[in-house]
Amino acid sequence: MSTRTTASVSTHILDTSIGRPAEGVAVELAARAGRDAAWQPLGGSATDADGRCKDLPALPEGATHVRLDFAVEPYFEESAKKQADAQQDAPANRDSGAGAFFPEVAITFAVVPGEHYHVPLLLNPFGYSVYRGS
Repeated sequence: MSTRTTASVSTHILDTSIGRPAEGVAVELAARAGRDAAWQPLGGSATDADGRCKDLPALPEGATHVRLDFAVEPYFEESAKKQADAQQDAPANRDSGAGAFFPEVAITFAVVPGEHYHVPLLLNPFGYSVYRGS
């Protein structure tokens, strides 16, 4: 929850290649107080069955910038394995052996005290998009 002196952050991930939430993606949160300040790791979470992180750490007072780091490569590796198990004879829809094109996604954005920032990630094997949600 945001307070008058802090901002708050939430996120969720939708895998647009299958039209479903992305479950089990590790998300790390970091913040800094000023453009030239060092990043302070705050901890992390993982997305639930609804693709949401409901327990991201609180931001420290004075945070002006936030970074969300999404570890998407393990998610796509697991998804590819599940798909291969379900469709043993179907051709692969990704380059074989190449791993995830984007193995991680880092989103950095500015915050102001008292505001809540919901930052959804729309994800597929070869691209992603983010926006400030509500």
